Amino acid sequence: MDNQRTKQVVIAGGGITGLSAAYYIEQFCRVNDVAAELIIVEKNDRFGGHVHTGKRDGFVIERGPDSFLARKTSIIELMQELGMGEELVGTRPGVSHSYIAYRNKLHPIPDGFMLGVPTKWKPFVTTRLLSLRGKVRAAADLVLPRRSSREDESLGQLLRRRLGDEVLEQIAEPLLAGIYAGNADGLSVQATFPMLQETEQKHRSLIVGMLGVRKSRAPKQTVKPTAQTKTESTSQPTTKSAIRPDSKPVSQPAGTATRSMFLSARGGLEGVVTQLEQTLSSTAHLIRNTAISRVSKAEQEQGKDTIRYTVQFNNGTTLAADAVVIATPAYAAADMLAHEHEAIAEHLRAIPYASVMNVVLAYREQDVGVSLNASGFVVPRKEERKITACTWTSSKWEHTAPKGNILLRAYVGKYGRDPMSHQLTDEEIIAEVRRELQETMGISAEPVFTEINRLPLSMPQYQVGHLKRIAEVEKLLEDVMPGVYVGGGGYRGIGVPDCISQGKAMAEKVIGTLIGN
Repeated sequence: MDNQRTKQVVIAGGGITGLSAAYYIEQFCRVNDVAAELIIVEKNDRFGGHVHTGKRDGFVIERGPDSFLARKTSIIELMQELGMGEELVGTRPGVSHSYIAYRNKLHPIPDGFMLGVPTKWKPFVTTRLLSLRGKVRAAADLVLPRRSSREDESLGQLLRRRLGDEVLEQIAEPLLAGIYAGNADGLSVQATFPMLQETEQKHRSLIVGMLGVRKSRAPKQTVKPTAQTKTESTSQPTTKSAIRPDSKPVSQPAGTATRSMFLSARGGLEGVVTQLEQTLSSTAHLIRNTAISRVSKAEQEQGKDTIRYTVQFNNGTTLAADAVVIATPAYAAADMLAHEHEAIAEHLRAIPYASVMNVVLAYREQDVGVSLNASGFVVPRKEERKITACTWTSSKWEHTAPKGNILLRAYVGKYGRDPMSHQLTDEEIIAEVRRELQETMGISAEPVFTEINRLPLSMPQYQVGHLKRIAEVEKLLEDVMPGVYVGGGGYRGIGVPDCISQGKAMAEKVIGTLIGN
């Protein structure tokens, strides 16, 4: 073991996962007195990946993710460590409901629905989203037996079995599968909403189980400070516990953020990326416009057990590395690893991705003539619209539009649906979106400006068996390429906090590798 030698760590991918991994590797190296050189390689001309904020004329425009669940505290912890705690902001007070676009009308999502499961009888019985037959079928959940198998199944299969087709197709799928731009019948319940399977196993009835959850929760969820805040990752340090610095308490965000289920950053989520870049720039090498084409084992020095890697760039140059973090989409990771181990590459290529886009529209409030008092609407797949959802951004987030203006963001694209949309021009997409907004919301005014953001192959699909596939990839890497780690949106969670947690978990493994070497 040669802890005096400066170790070299290469991080492929400068999105939020890769930057978080680099940040925590530096922290852990400092605590453990390990000398390491970090090289972060990003193929594009900017860091941050899909976390991308635009600003114009007083508007704050999120081109990728716009928020995160307040209960996922990894990002709160990171922002506070970066001195960004005051940037945390909650949703606008009083804006707590959403709609479902059904037959050219916006219907309020019935109060009490949790993960697509009804927990309040009056809103469920009176909603026009379901027929009498659909409501009776959903109520059968109270008497149906539980599934005997504990194996993974699709989200759609579970909800259809328990609550019937109507609840799934008209309420649950647009709310739940829409998060992944996916099809409920193709998404793994264990990888997306494991609580549903756990509820059936424990309570038999989803309604009974979720009713208990609703009653047990406080009236308003808050971000609770803890004496020691743990990372969301379940991975454990590979060496002594001292490799992790003491966790800092996560204090409650100020103001309305303490009462909000969702949080964002006042100046845009890209501010987290910018702060990470600035923090890392003094100690790490940040390389843009460069892709990694291959990661392979280097020839071992005679008499040494240490495994090192050769990282090859697309321009043919190479670097030696003691550890490699691959924080790219799974299909890109597959290309990097195929030369060394084809089975790993095959597993990674089997993770499909959906291409999506979002259309931003700004209006003068006086031109719209519609009361926007909710967070937006979602669209069931059977409605066959181009829009899959629309966030009423300025209604939900007070900081996103100047006074007297409205900002909307419509989402287009879903896995296995309407692939021809991506061949349309920007003008054609915007025209279609405006037509559908007029049909659903009655907005015919000319927007002040529009912006379209195309995100090809950006939404990983967690298909049935996804977690087993990821576990197999991780085991193969541990066996044949120790010191190489994969993580990001294609693996164990697509949200920004999930990616930060994965970055931190990989950092823990990297420091164990460096100490072991």
